[in-house]
Amino acid sequence: MGIVLTALAVIFVFGLIIFIHEAGHFLAARLVGIGVYEFSLGFGPRLGGFKRHKTEYSLRLVPLGGYVRLVGMDPEDKEREAPYSFARKPVWSRMLVILAGPFMNFFLAVLLLAIVFLWQGIPVATTRIAEVLPHYPAAAAGFKPGDRIVAIDGQPVNSWKEIARIIGRGPSQERTITVERDGKLTDLVVSPQPDETGKNKIGIVPVVVNERPGLLGSLKQGIVATANMIKLILLFLGHLLLHQAPADIGGPVRIAVETGKVAQMGLSPLLQFTAFLSINVGFFNLLPIPALDGARFLFLFWEGVTRRPLDPKKENLIHLVGFALLLFLIVVITYRDLLHLTGGMGK
Repeated sequence: MGIVLTALAVIFVFGLIIFIHEAGHFLAARLVGIGVYEFSLGFGPRLGGFKRHKTEYSLRLVPLGGYVRLVGMDPEDKEREAPYSFARKPVWSRMLVILAGPFMNFFLAVLLLAIVFLWQGIPVATTRIAEVLPHYPAAAAGFKPGDRIVAIDGQPVNSWKEIARIIGRGPSQERTITVERDGKLTDLVVSPQPDETGKNKIGIVPVVVNERPGLLGSLKQGIVATANMIKLILLFLGHLLLHQAPADIGGPVRIAVETGKVAQMGLSPLLQFTAFLSINVGFFNLLPIPALDGARFLFLFWEGVTRRPLDPKKENLIHLVGFALLLFLIVVITYRDLLHLTGGMGK
């Protein structure tokens, strides 16, 4: 059952991420009037498909990616000079087509996270106390679980964020906190103490409840969560370049194993994991690495600035070399993942 669940989860996650990325390129190409020869999921031998409006829709054997083959991208294409050719379109149109793939990965992440927020809600800290930590000022001042904070120094408070802001700001000073306990108001005097970061704390933990933010609120939270994930990726990349973080990068095998583990936890964690992977795929594709969208966009940007396109044959050669290096890297990482999974690392 575990193997079957893992296989189904991998097909769902990889298939959805690849499909939405290539659909971005495809839809953008259609929007600006570029012809499409083929929309393919996977590489290698063709397993099946169909043809409609001069476009071949294919499913191929190796599910490690996909592609959209546009009219005029190949220097040897007989239709390269046609008005619907990629090569004949303005630079901005071609940039739009290139960026549409990664953009759709980010859009997918926003959508999946919004579904999760809409379905299970968002954890929100309330003004009611769930736990009073020992050896902190709140315990000595007489705070109890179940107390609801209603005011600080006579100023009404309506959210945990407001409580944390008032207590945490400025130099440590004595505070009079009004709590509601058993229907009665009680004033408790407490002196916050700074933690290791210098922020004032009194040692209380709030009751957390799940609130459903509605459709628009869920979309907003999805955008915020996606932006935060992108920031974390940028931060990790910065630490990696500065040798402040280990280069522990997993390949398709490790991702497949982790996908199976997450799938066993339920649909909601799987959707969140898919969103995280989709963000990573979108971000990785924006890097200026040959064969990826980032490098193609960079070449188009250079063409827009200099008004001189790079020789198509030279550009194709650069992308071909980049693709070969990426495949080699995938093979190396996959080999390391297999050694790790079989306990061979370090032997």
